[in-house]
Amino acid sequence: SFVIDGVECASMEGFLQSLKYRSIKKQKKICRFSGVEAKKKGRFKLLWKLTGKIYWQGIKIDRLSNEFQELIKRAYNSVFENESFKKALFDSKGYTLSHKIGKNDPKKTILTENEFLFMLNTLRNKL
Repeated sequence: SFVIDGVECASMEGFLQSLKYRSIKKQKKICRFSGVEAKKKGRFKLLWKLTGKIYWQGIKIDRLSNEFQELIKRAYNSVFENESFKKALFDSKGYTLSHKIGKNDPKKTILTENEFLFMLNTLRNKL
């Protein structure tokens, strides 16, 4: 769990799925979910794929923009404050991180495999 911009998130998945919703109230609700439950909440929210726009705290953000990348960095830096997350990342030192079920087209996924692994490796290098 972590907090970003005053919003409590049970997981990174909950945060990422919340970005598909325009409503701040709905985003806060989705942020409280984790894992498969969170993934299911965003499963049928496909408008972002057509528009290329996501939302955070009432602000529309282009999925392909630097603003989106900065939001993701802030989210990962926030979760990095979680000691369990930090320990798991530390324990992965010496291993190659991978994510085989992810996609690499940013127009088809809220976070690409490459973005995900880049963030994890960047944070792991801080340890």
